[in-house]
Amino acid sequence: MSEVTQDEHHYTSLGVNTRKLGMWILIASECMLFGTLIITYLIFRNASTVGPHPAEIMNIPVTTISTFVLLMSSFSIVLALHAIQNGNMRQFRVWILVTAFGGLGFLGFQTYEFTEFIHAGLGLSVNVFGGSFFMLTGTHGTHVAVGVIWLFSLFFASLRGRLVEDGAIKVDTMALYWHFVDVIWIVIFTVVYLFVFV
Repeated sequence: MSEVTQDEHHYTSLGVNTRKLGMWILIASECMLFGTLIITYLIFRNASTVGPHPAEIMNIPVTTISTFVLLMSSFSIVLALHAIQNGNMRQFRVWILVTAFGGLGFLGFQTYEFTEFIHAGLGLSVNVFGGSFFMLTGTHGTHVAVGVIWLFSLFFASLRGRLVEDGAIKVDTMALYWHFVDVIWIVIFTVVYLFVFV
């Protein structure tokens, strides 16, 4: 009888890593959450009897820049994964930090946008547009913040030598989450900002 290695305990009978499978299940449930929030936003975006209304307040150029920053962080996480798969820990640390700071940059843009909206009179309880907007974009921002914390934890784990054995699968699982966050933002950006005049 062959001895089962520690790494084999992390795989299903179909050869799928249990951590990646768990992430796919989480992503499926998150799709339902964001689907509900997006549908709610579409129902209420033009239902407010008092302003401000979407077309009066959206700053598409600023949000386009923040979208670009987030999408570029999706590219850098691919480079971080490639580096750790090839055993290049130095490059991994560079690219994982680039990804984390990209996420922080996006959150900075979102904080700026929220502040501007509040100064313009839009709040969570001002009208149904504000409530649905802040719930949708705030939930996404929370997911980005969780991702940034996770990215920094991977960076510090690499400094302590904790990504030597199974670091690639840990980063691969994180990359799945980060790509999901980016894809969801593309949908939100399209629905909330690009369709603002529709």
